[in-house]
Amino acid sequence: MTRTNSNRSSRVVLAVVAVLLVATVPAAAVSVTGEDAPEEAQVGTQVSATVTLEELYQNPQSERWQLSGTTELTNVSWTVVFYDQTGSQVGLAEPTGQSFSNVDIAAADDTAEVEVRITGTVPEIESYSYDPAQQFLLMELTRGQQGGASSTIDTWQAHHYTETSASAREAIDTAGAAIDEAEASGANPSNARADYEDAVAAYNDGSFDVATSLAQRATEKANQAQESEQTQQTLIYAGVGVLILALIGGGVFWWRSQQGPEDPLG
Repeated sequence: MTRTNSNRSSRVVLAVVAVLLVATVPAAAVSVTGEDAPEEAQVGTQVSATVTLEELYQNPQSERWQLSGTTELTNVSWTVVFYDQTGSQVGLAEPTGQSFSNVDIAAADDTAEVEVRITGTVPEIESYSYDPAQQFLLMELTRGQQGGASSTIDTWQAHHYTETSASAREAIDTAGAAIDEAEASGANPSNARADYEDAVAAYNDGSFDVATSLAQRATEKANQAQESEQTQQTLIYAGVGVLILALIGGGVFWWRSQQGPEDPLG
C-alpha cells in the first residue's frame, strides 16, 4: 500500500512540474510570417532582405511596444512599413545606421502588420571557417517595452565569401565528395584524406591558393585510389572466373575419363 501511494504521489509531482514548465516557457512574442533573405552573399556587394511581422500584441499582451534592429551590413538603409487589418499602409519609418531602436508599434495607430526592409553592403570577413562556414549578422529584430526588458524576435545570418574563398571552398567540396566516393567503393584514400585536412586548415588560415592546390591534389589521389581498387577488384573477379572455368573443364574431363571406351556396336 505504501509503495502504491508513493508511486501515485510521484506521478502527481511530475505532472505538476510539467504544467509549471509549460506555463513558464514564453511563447513567441511576434510571428514572422514572411521573409526574403539571402543565405549567402559576396563581400562588397549590395544585398536586401525583407521580413513581415504579425501577431504584434500577444505574449505578452501589450498594445504598444518598441521595435529595434541591428545589422553588420554597412551603408545601411532601413524601411519599416506599417499596415492595418485591410493591408493598407498606415505609416512609415526610415531609421538610419547599423542599429535603430524605439520605433513604436501601437494598436492605437491601426498597425496590424509590420514589414521591415534592409539594404546594405556585405561586410569584410574577419576570420574564415570552412565548417561551419563563416557568417555575418544580416539582421536581428527585437521587441522591447518602454522601461522594461526586451526579447529577440528573430535573427538572420548569411554566409559571406570572396571570389577566391568561394573557389577554394568549391575545390575542397569536390575533394570531399571524391574521397567519400572512393571510400564507398572500398578504397582507402588515406593520402587524399591527409591533403584534404591540410586544405581545410589552409582555408581557415585564409591561404586560398594553397587550399585549392591541396584540395585538387586530394581529388586526384582519391580518384586514383578508387581506380586502383576497381582494377584490383576486376582482376580478382577475372581470376575467380578463370578458376571456375578451369574447375568446370577439369570436372568435364574427369567425367568423360570415367565413362570408358564407347561400344562401336552400340
